[in-house]
Amino acid sequence: QVQLVESGGGLVQAGASLKLSCAASGDTVRNYYMAWFRQAPEKEREFVAVLWSDTNPQYADSVKDRFIISRDNIKNTAYLQMHSLRPEDTAVYYCAAVRGIIATSPVFYDYWGQGTQVTVST
Repeated sequence: QVQLVESGGGLVQAGASLKLSCAASGDTVRNYYMAWFRQAPEKEREFVAVLWSDTNPQYADSVKDRFIISRDNIKNTAYLQMHSLRPEDTAVYYCAAVRGIIATSPVFYDYWGQGTQVTVST
């Protein structure tokens, strides 16, 4: 099974960019659908983006055209490049992985990282 460790979160001003990383070990990211979710205080965990293949991403409407999901199969790492950040993007961001299930609900994802905090100030 795969283990996931996120990094790259931080405090930024609105309009800034930030790149999150999700380092995988124990298995290769190519064997999984890699996704990002986020959870703001007192809110449910929500879908952000998923990579069905290297050329087939899917995004939540709220981040479409601002965020880019990708992966480096050699480094065995997934990424979430975030541009034009807004205060409403503030949340803990989680990397997740699943095999063989096409879904954007977090309940279907088997493997999770510990999360990384992203805070966007006005």
